[in-house]
Amino acid sequence: MDTARYYIALLLVLMLPPTLLYWLLIHPFIRFWRRLGPALTYGLVWTAMGVAGAGLFLVRGSLLAVDFGTDYLLVALGVLFNGAAIWLWVLLHRHLSLSTMLGLPELAPERHPVALITAGIFARVRHPRYAQFTLAIWGYALMANYPAAYAVAALWLPGVFLIVRLEEQELRDRYGPAYEQYCRRVPRFLPRFSKS
Repeated sequence: MDTARYYIALLLVLMLPPTLLYWLLIHPFIRFWRRLGPALTYGLVWTAMGVAGAGLFLVRGSLLAVDFGTDYLLVALGVLFNGAAIWLWVLLHRHLSLSTMLGLPELAPERHPVALITAGIFARVRHPRYAQFTLAIWGYALMANYPAAYAVAALWLPGVFLIVRLEEQELRDRYGPAYEQYCRRVPRFLPRFSKS
């Protein structure tokens, strides 16, 4: 169990900051990336992510020096969080295509047009994908039980809030009043289950 927890913590520490970096590089500079096109954009941004991940890998020993140990109650809670994340993933994939998941409609809207998605889980919450990621990240952090895993999971929260704000601006530009109306009707993160 200790080895599995270590590798879970390592993956969180190596992957989460570069993932945040990805979206923080894409959304504020979307017009620049659209001029470059998806292939060059992905090449440059994924290279930056790889460099960031490699830097974190080099200092992994100090980042993962402290281990709180195996706590089976936290492991069980982490499994529940990940079960909820898998459930959300299933609901999401009923409405999101692979190109949408990869961000192609943002980078090349004329080649990958997508209508505003307001059905299914998107009728209850505007950003179920980020809610799914958050549940999974915290589930894995609880299972790992390393301070570094908790730190990157905590970093995710303000990071994803900023990313969502930037993404929503891009969606307002793309969908106009339809997106504004959708925002007034559907909450950002916490689902609404009552009919309104």
